[in-house]
Amino acid sequence: MMRKKVEEVDDQNRPIDRLPFDLLAHIFALLTCFKDLAQTSAVCRKWRQGVKESLGRRERLSFSGWKVDDDSTTRLVLHAYSLKELDISRSRWGCQITDRGLYQLSTAKCISNLSSLSLWGTTGITDIGVVQLISRANSIQHLNIGGTFITDTSLFAIAGSCPHLKTIVLWGCRHVTENGLLALVNKCRKLESINAWGMRVTVDCFIGLLTISPALQIEPKGMLPNIAVF
Repeated sequence: MMRKKVEEVDDQNRPIDRLPFDLLAHIFALLTCFKDLAQTSAVCRKWRQGVKESLGRRERLSFSGWKVDDDSTTRLVLHAYSLKELDISRSRWGCQITDRGLYQLSTAKCISNLSSLSLWGTTGITDIGVVQLISRANSIQHLNIGGTFITDTSLFAIAGSCPHLKTIVLWGCRHVTENGLLALVNKCRKLESINAWGMRVTVDCFIGLLTISPALQIEPKGMLPNIAVF
């Protein structure tokens, strides 16, 4: 018992523990590896609070390249009150985000303030989860939802909930049709660019989109012939 008390006193005298709490949180905010954050949080109560405080100051959070699931992602995002950019791209097979995760994320305070969101390649999600999340993400300007199995249902939700949308990536979204694209371009009047590589829509569909919005950029360049839209 005496040895344990001595160890606790020694821990309290460590130089880093004498740092002001705000400075400690700032240091933890520099950590980019979620494994490091988890280990840091387990050191002591003060460090755990410092990690939470550091998450609350972050404006950008990326899970790309990390093995994450619904619960681990939600736990971090719920503390990230100031978040503006969220990247949950699936860049490894260990990523297991599902509709349940998107539903949980939709309850986070930061979602309504997000300007950028990437769900690229998260094949475990469907229209159900996307619609739930997007219905609260009213400030989105840049959305990457390529490499998923969404349908027009998701595009209808995006068209109705994201009036500030400027760019959208629909790379490989083969279940999206002309109807979804028309709804998107008609309602999102600030839309500047659509990445439509690999989609199963006709050139005539894209010509129709350019008729509605002549300044719209269809990516990647070279997909369409030179077209004069009047």
